[in-house]
Amino acid sequence: MRAAVLHTPGEPPTFGDHPEPPVGDGRTRVRVSAAPVVPLDLLCASGTSYFGVPRTPYVPGVQGVGVVDASGSYAAGQRVWFATSAGMAAGDGSLAELCAVADEDVVPLDSDVPDATVAALGLSAVAAWMALSWRSGLRVGEVVVVLGGGGAVGQTGIGAAKALGAGRVIAVARSEAARERAARAGADVVVPLVDDVATLAGAIGEAAGGPVDVVLDPVFGVAATAASRVLGTGGRIVNLGGAAGDEAVFSSAVLRSRSAEVRGYTNNSLSAEQRAQALTEVLRHVAAGHISLSYETLPLGEVREAWLRQSSGASPQRMVMLP
Repeated sequence: MRAAVLHTPGEPPTFGDHPEPPVGDGRTRVRVSAAPVVPLDLLCASGTSYFGVPRTPYVPGVQGVGVVDASGSYAAGQRVWFATSAGMAAGDGSLAELCAVADEDVVPLDSDVPDATVAALGLSAVAAWMALSWRSGLRVGEVVVVLGGGGAVGQTGIGAAKALGAGRVIAVARSEAARERAARAGADVVVPLVDDVATLAGAIGEAAGGPVDVVLDPVFGVAATAASRVLGTGGRIVNLGGAAGDEAVFSSAVLRSRSAEVRGYTNNSLSAEQRAQALTEVLRHVAAGHISLSYETLPLGEVREAWLRQSSGASPQRMVMLP
């Protein structure tokens, strides 16, 4: 089969031939129609993550969409989304014509949302949905701030917050293009990201029109510090990434005086059932027009270009590869 194959950690994969994955007990082989290149793929392939150095050669890709090719649990031709442990454990991922995964990592799709859209959303949308609905306990009418509003988690988080009944959603994003994407995703106000904490906190507070209840934070750093300063009583920051750095500064006085909380979130804490339910719910809202995400499609043969653009930050939006 044709696949993106990573031979050296830290280097981009190359497009070429690779053995087809076998099908065994408890595993489903999927003929892939769309698979995104996501930050987790780059992290796993770097050889510098907490997962350790991956065994090479291997096919990257932690998620994808396709139809069942062979399985003891699902009917051939069934349209599915699937997750893999490529780069985190031995085995191949989704950036190939065929991919074999554990049965529990397969989610049948009943939605008519296009394959490339489902692939672009995937685990980012699951993270945004669960961080808001489950980890933050978002209540109807609450004010939500979404940091990194132009990214995949940010865009889906804006729509998810609205779908969950948020009273007002403020997005924070640095570039003009990112702010435009956040606005298209449905943010009520989009605040430019600046590096001065006091200035940014003032801008967020003004846009919110008062205290903030929930902060969805995939970036951390200065943005998280600023957002923490406008939390109201019982406010919650849910952190699910560190795109802007691994450290942020929080005031003990602010957290204590407002009984505010900083909570962590990872998709790894979800059961397969929770993940499937979250994805199904997200796609229902996507079909209804409540959640959207900007993305670009490329043929799998251009995976090296896509990988380099993603790793350098040259791509302003998610890239989905089409085998």
